[in-house]
Formats: sequence, C-alpha cells, structure tokens
Amino acid sequence: MDWTLFWVIGTFATYIGIAIWARAGSTNDFYVAGHGVHPVVNGMATAADWMSAASFLSMAGLIAGMGYGGSVYLMGWTGGYVLLALLLAPFLREFGKFTVPDFVGDRYYSDTARLVAVVCALFVSFTYIAGQMSGVGIAFSRFLGVDFNTGIFAGMAIVFVYAVLGGMKGVTYTQVAQYVVLIFAYTVPAIFISLMLTGNPVPQVGFLSNIKGEDISMLQKLDQTVRDLGFTGYLSSTKSNFDIFCITAALMFGTAGLPHVIIRFFTVPRASDARLSAGWALVFIALLYTVAPAVGAFARVNIIGSVNETAYVAPDAYEEQSAAVLASGDQPSPAWFANWEKTGLVTFDDKNGDGRMQIRGSAAPDGLENEVTINNDIYVLANPEIAQLPEWVIGLVVAGGLAAALSTAAGLLMVISSAISHDLCRRTFFKGMSDKAELRVARGAAAAAVIAAGFMGIYSAQLAFVAQVVAFAFGLAAASLFPVILLGIFWKRMTREGAIASMLTGLIPTFAYIWHFKLGAGKAATAEQWFLGVSPEGIGFVFMVVALVVGVAVSLVTRPPPQDIQDLVEDIRIPGTRTPHGIADAGMAPVD
Repeated sequence: MDWTLFWVIGTFATYIGIAIWARAGSTNDFYVAGHGVHPVVNGMATAADWMSAASFLSMAGLIAGMGYGGSVYLMGWTGGYVLLALLLAPFLREFGKFTVPDFVGDRYYSDTARLVAVVCALFVSFTYIAGQMSGVGIAFSRFLGVDFNTGIFAGMAIVFVYAVLGGMKGVTYTQVAQYVVLIFAYTVPAIFISLMLTGNPVPQVGFLSNIKGEDISMLQKLDQTVRDLGFTGYLSSTKSNFDIFCITAALMFGTAGLPHVIIRFFTVPRASDARLSAGWALVFIALLYTVAPAVGAFARVNIIGSVNETAYVAPDAYEEQSAAVLASGDQPSPAWFANWEKTGLVTFDDKNGDGRMQIRGSAAPDGLENEVTINNDIYVLANPEIAQLPEWVIGLVVAGGLAAALSTAAGLLMVISSAISHDLCRRTFFKGMSDKAELRVARGAAAAAVIAAGFMGIYSAQLAFVAQVVAFAFGLAAASLFPVILLGIFWKRMTREGAIASMLTGLIPTFAYIWHFKLGAGKAATAEQWFLGVSPEGIGFVFMVVALVVGVAVSLVTRPPPQDIQDLVEDIRIPGTRTPHGIADAGMAPVD
C-alpha cells in the first residue's frame, strides 16, 4: 500500500469536504467567517495559518544546516507572535474592520493611505505565498513521483477549490484539520527518532540527553563532529551579533504586521476573544516550535552518519549496484540519498575522483573539499526516510508538509482577494458595489492570485530556501505595515500624510535592497558589502526604524487628524466600550 498517496488523498479530500460544508454565503462569511469562530478553534486555525512551509519544512532545516545561527528564525517568529497577541490583536479587533488596508484607510481618513496599504499588503502576501508554493513543489516532487513544477500546479488546484469556494469560513475550519495533520506529522517522527538516538521519547529533552551507549550529550557530539569535518561549530554562528539582532527584530515586528495573521483576529465575536484566541494559538504553536531544534539536530546527525565516507551509488539500478558494494565489504551510499537525488535537491560531485562521498566544511583538516550538497528544505521530509521509519510515518510527514504550506497559502489568498475586492473595488473605486458583486470579485481575485502564486513559487525556489523567502516577506511587513498599525493605535497625533510617507519609506528601500542583493547586481556580495553589515533577511528592521521616524516627523509638521479620529484612537484602546467605527457601511455585526 502506498501510504503517501493514502495520507495525501485522504487529507485533501477532508479539506475539500470541509470547504464545501462551510461554503461562504455572504461577504461577511467570506472575509471574516461571520465573526462566529470560537476562540479555541480560532487559535488552532491561527496556528495552522502561522506555521507555514517555512516553519514545517525549512526552519528545522536551517537549524540543522546553520546550528545556532539558524535559531534566529525560531526566536524571531516566536517573539513576534507574542508581540502581536499582546500589543495589536485585541485593538485591531475592536476597530472591527475586515482587513489591514481597511483599518489604515479609516484610521487615517484617506483613500490614498488605503491604496498604499493595499500595495504593501500585496507585496508582503505575494512574497510570502511564493515560499509556500515552493514548499508544496518540494513535497510533491519527491513523494508523488512528479517534477517540482507539476507539484506546484497540483497544490494550486487544491488551494483554488477550498479558498475560492469557502472563503474565510471554509479556510478557518480547513485550517483546524490541517493543524491536526501537521502537528502529528511533525511530532510523531521526532518521537521515534529521539527514542532511537537517545532512548528518550520527548524530543525537546532527548536532543539534550546523552546518545545511547555513550557518555556525551547528542548536542556536544554533533558540535564536535561538525567541527572535525571543518564546519563552524553547531553551537556557534557565522553571523555578526548585529545582523542576528536585525534578523530577529525584522521577523518579530514583521509578524506583528502580517496581514494574513491579523485578519484571523477579526473572525471572533469580540475583542476579548481575540486576546484569548491569541493565547490558545501560542499554545498550539509551541507544540511544534519547541520540537524544531530537536528535529534539526536529529537530521544533521543522521545525514552525516548515513552519507559521509560511503561509496557512491547512482540512482539508476541502485539495488543491484548497492548489493555489489555490500558484497565487496564496503558501505554503499544510502537509498534515501538516491531517491532524493532524482529531484535535484541533493547532489554529489566527486571532486577527487575516489568514488566516496565526503561531507566537509571549508576548514576541513584533511584538506578535502565538500562533495555533497543538500537543500535545507528537505531535512524534515527526508528525516523519517533517513531514520528508516515505517512507510506510514513517511507518508504522514508529506501530508503534514503539504498541510502547513497550503493552510498558510489559503490565508494569504484571503488577504489578496479581500485587498482587491473590498479595499480597492468596494471601498475605493466602486463604492456602490453590492455584496454579491463584491463576492464574485473576491473569488475571481483569489483564483487569479492562485495562478500568480504558483508561478512565483517556481521562480522563488531558484533564489533561496523557503524560510529565507518568507523572511523577506516579514521584512517587508515590518518596514511598511507595522509602523502605521502601531502608531495608528497608540498615537492619536499620527496623520494621513505621516502614514503614507511611513509606508512608502519602509516598502520601497526594503524591497529595493532585497532585490539588489538577491536578484540584482549584488547577488554575489559578502557581508562586508551589506549596509551596516545587515543581510537582506534583516534589513526590514533597519528601514522600519527609519519609517517610524519619518511617520512621526511628517505628522508633527502636518495638520493634526480630525477630532473624531483622535477620539476613535482613544476609544479603541479600551475594548468593549464602543461600536466599531464604520461597521454599518461594511455590513458587519457589532463587536459586543
């Protein structure tokens, strides 16, 4: 029985069935699930929305490959969610708008500000969704026997059905199912591997424990092993402390400005429920995030142990050739490497012509060069196969990776479709549009976004690992949206001119910097050539500070906001004391 097909087809059928059951019948259902989602359910859906392919597939891979240096992603994303939950979520829910551009447009009493916010949201969302679709392609390419591009197209078809039909209502309940799938898919293999390596069934503790039969902890042994092979120590980092700080901060503040996460807090009945659902989401997120360092460490140990110094066997006729190598008394390269080599995501280049696979760092004491290249994004998917776990576990991991990528992709599609149909069409250009017409435009926009996202996913895979592509989206969100959301809630003197200047100051240079060093003439640049030594992943924080200063400065030299806007800012910081601004014209029920 093909367990991969069983899990993938079974879970996809479940997602589509839920989407049909929870089909949106109004714009209120399509955008915010009718404000009727229970806080615990919303917390689980938010966790699935939040834990994208970057979290499931790529974060553990980056930690495995970079060691301590990869932990910036773990720290930044976790800290950012706490910031969002405590600082912004309840106040945005109290305001009662469908979308972040809607908040910006009404808070800053300007259609121009709304339009700029739409542009920022689209830049962030399309950058983010490109990483998700890339993750889908990686999962499909290996386990369903199709190429990377075909895998992306298959994922596009699934997202199209449940996002375009179900809207936010369908997406919410689909994401609950996806959370269950992805958390089991992530933790079950980790428990198996922790038992195999350390004898401890708790991965969070196991990777700190001694290796079975040895008087040394697994982390210490791994650190020593990678140093002996010429790599930077597993417990060290090659990045400067300032760059680490900037990346962490960009991920934190970018989290608090992510439109697809913020919109989830508009689906609960009242502002107090937004805070409660954020707390539940943190619990559900922690179940995966505390396991990620263990998964990364286990993967690095198993990969080095199974590949280094083995006799290379090509994927073609692997069984016969590996049997011949064994018969000669040598150790053949593992079957999992041959399987993944067909996808192009792992490669072997026999530089010294000895037919053996050497994993080496730049400071290898024996002077040998590295001959094995492994894409960081495959570590989680390949881990059960490397550890020779049962087929049903391997299939479950594939289904989990797809669930993680597709749940976030669906949330991002809601942002894109609502930005176009609600913020651009109904609130800016066609203010007399009916609910039915808006719903048709929203579904059409979601369909077009699915197609565009698929092609962006194909292109983004050539640029960086999934988590790094996603980090660019966080930098864009931190620089462009976070300052206007923060100042819009906590400083009543912030003006529309200040908001527009702040968003443009954050978005344009951040995007230009990322483009230059990842796509343009600066692709080969080293850290010495970066501005202040800050990498493209962390530059969003630098320009966020600039955008905050510009927003405040411009606001102080322009006319103060109208008194009713200043009163509104005072009111939304006291949850439960007011009817959300502009609710009547948006067709929404009161918050409390």
